Amino acid sequence: MSQPFLPRLLRQWESPPTWLLLFAAMVWLQSRVLLVWDAGGLGNWLGATFILAGLGLMAASLMQFARAKTTVMPRETAKTLITDGVYSLSRNPIYVADALLLTGLCLRWDLGGLIWVAAFVAVIDQRFVAGEEAGLRAKFGEEFNNWAETTRRWL
Repeated sequence: MSQPFLPRLLRQWESPPTWLLLFAAMVWLQSRVLLVWDAGGLGNWLGATFILAGLGLMAASLMQFARAKTTVMPRETAKTLITDGVYSLSRNPIYVADALLLTGLCLRWDLGGLIWVAAFVAVIDQRFVAGEEAGLRAKFGEEFNNWAETTRRWL
């Protein structure tokens, strides 16, 4: 029996990039309506630095997925457990990159939006990371457990 159309559609569109766009929109809206704290030129410079760092980390992570010929899509089964490169620093460098991007936008638009970064991390952790790690643990067993013992989930 197939899943009803609307839940199937929502599941298809619910992804980390969608959440990132939603949270970025909330930060932007907050900056236009409330503007808690404008960091000025320094905020623009630091924000750009965080955004570039996030984009660089994202690119490095995606290149590792491509080299390993495994899926980057959440909720799909990985063919390979990637534990080297940026994955030796964090079990979730793509999500760290997303958080860096959102932080950079907060620094540029409104420092008060930094609360949204914490909320974003909590949503991603609960909606994606927990399930992904359960799947990796089920598929790779002791190899995953050894990696998880020596590599932090976020930073």
